Amino acid sequence: MTTIHQEDFIQSIADALQYISYYHPLDYIQALGRAYEAEQSPAAKDAIAQILTNSRMCAEGKRPLCQDTGIVVAFVKVGMQVKWDATLNVEQMVNEGVRRAYLLPENKLRASIVNDPAGKRANTKDNTPAVVHISLVVGDKVEVSIAAKGGGSENKAKLTMLNPNDSIVDWILEVVPQMGAGWCPPGMLGIGIGGSAEKAVLLAKESLMAPMDMHELKARGASNRIEELRLEIFEKVNNLGIGAQGLGGLATVLDVKILDYPTHAASLPVAIIPNCAATRHVHFELDGGGVAVLEAPNLDAWPNVHWAPSEASLRVNLDTITKAHIQTWQPGQTLLLSGKLLTGRDAAHKRIATMLAAGEKLPVDFNNRFIYYVGPVDAVGDEAVGPAGPTTATRMDGFTEMMLGQTGLLGMVGKAERGDETIASIASYQSVYLTAVGGAAYLVSKAIKKAEVLAFADLGMEAIYEFTVQDMPVTVAVDSKGVSVHGIGPAEWKEKIARQSFVEIHAVI
Repeated sequence: MTTIHQEDFIQSIADALQYISYYHPLDYIQALGRAYEAEQSPAAKDAIAQILTNSRMCAEGKRPLCQDTGIVVAFVKVGMQVKWDATLNVEQMVNEGVRRAYLLPENKLRASIVNDPAGKRANTKDNTPAVVHISLVVGDKVEVSIAAKGGGSENKAKLTMLNPNDSIVDWILEVVPQMGAGWCPPGMLGIGIGGSAEKAVLLAKESLMAPMDMHELKARGASNRIEELRLEIFEKVNNLGIGAQGLGGLATVLDVKILDYPTHAASLPVAIIPNCAATRHVHFELDGGGVAVLEAPNLDAWPNVHWAPSEASLRVNLDTITKAHIQTWQPGQTLLLSGKLLTGRDAAHKRIATMLAAGEKLPVDFNNRFIYYVGPVDAVGDEAVGPAGPTTATRMDGFTEMMLGQTGLLGMVGKAERGDETIASIASYQSVYLTAVGGAAYLVSKAIKKAEVLAFADLGMEAIYEFTVQDMPVTVAVDSKGVSVHGIGPAEWKEKIARQSFVEIHAVI
C-alpha cells in the first residue's frame, strides 16, 4: 500500500503552482509559434510576438506570465489503495500548497481571491481557497492536474441547455463573438457536452487540462465524432477572423478540446470555457516516493521570436499630452507611452463613484490624465513593479461616462473591446481608449520605471498607483471619433478569409 505524506503533497502543489506561473506548456508555445509564422494581420502578429517574447522572459526570469495569477483549480484523483500520513484533509492540503506558493518571497504571486462574493468581497490575501475536485479511482497513486485560471477568460464561460436536435456548432459560433477579446485570444476552447448542467461545465473545465494536439489531429484526420467536432469548430471559429487580442487575424483558437458524458434523452447540455494566452496547467503523480519532480523545459524549444517596438510607433509624452494631440490618432496605430500614468480598476472605480455621489473630493486629480486598468503583481528585488498587464476594460464601462464627464480624464488603457455606450461616450468627450497586450504582463512591466501608491492602499493590487513609464507599447483601440479597431479588424479579416485568399496559410495554423 502506498503512503502519501502530507508535506510531500503540500509541497508538490506549491511547486506546481510556482512552475506554471512562469512556464507555459511547451505544446501551447509550439502551437502559438506556428500561428505566428502563419499570421498575416500585422496587428495580430505583433500581439503574438509580444506574448511569445513575454513567455521566454518569464521562463528565464521566473516571474509570472500574467499579472492575473489566477484562481487555482485542482483535479485530484486518489487511488483507493492509497494510505495518507496526514492531519489535514485533501482540500486543506491543496489550500496550504496554494498559500505557500502564492506567498513565496522570491516570486510572490498576486492574491486575487475574495470571500463574501455577494457582499464585502474582502481579499483573502493568499489566493485561497482553491476550487478542488476530488475523485476516488482504482490504484495506489495520487494524480493531480492543476491550473491557475485567469478571471478574464473564466468570465467568458457559457452554459446552454440545447434541445437534442439543436446544432452544437451553431451555438458555439453564436457565442464566441459575444465573448469579445477579454479572454485574450489566441487560446484554447474547452467544451463539455452532456451529463447535467453542472457536469457539462465541469467537463469543459477538465478538458482544458489536456495537451494541445490540433496540429497532429489535422495531419492524421478524425477517427470519431468528437474529433470531427473539434476540427469543425476549430476551422469555423478561426474563420470568424477575431484574431489575436480581437484585433482581427487568422488565429483565434489554437485548439479545441471536448469531453462528453451520457445525458438525459430530453437534454443536450453544452458548456464552453476558454483558456487565455496565459495557459497555465500541469499534471503530476505521487507514488509515495517524495515530492513531485517537475522538469524545467528546454528554452531552445521556444520559437525564435524577439519582439521589439516598431520604428513606425508614435512616441507620446503623457506629461504634456493634450486633447488636441489625441485627435490625430488612428484606430490600430501603435504608440509608445512615456511619463506619468495613473492606474485603477473595479474597486477603485466603485469607490470613486461613491465619493463623487457624496460630494467628496477625490484623493487623485484625473484631469488631463490617462488611467491604466491594471492590478499588478508585487515587485521583487529591484523591480519597480511586478508583471502588470492590462485587465478587461469592459468591466469599467459602467464608470466611463462618470470618469470622462466628472473627473476630466483624458484617456484609458486596458484590454479588449468597449461597449457601444462607452464608445459613444469616448466620441462625445473626444477621448481615446488604448490597449496593451493581454498575456504580455512581464514585458509590459519592463516599461514601468517607478510605481507609487497614491490612494486606496487598502485595496491592495486594486489601489490607485502612479506609474512612471518609458516606451510602454499600446495600440489605439477606439479613436476620438468612436471608431473601434475591435469592430473593424475582425470584420475585415472575416471577409478576407471568406474570400479564400488565405486558405493555404490558414491551414498551417
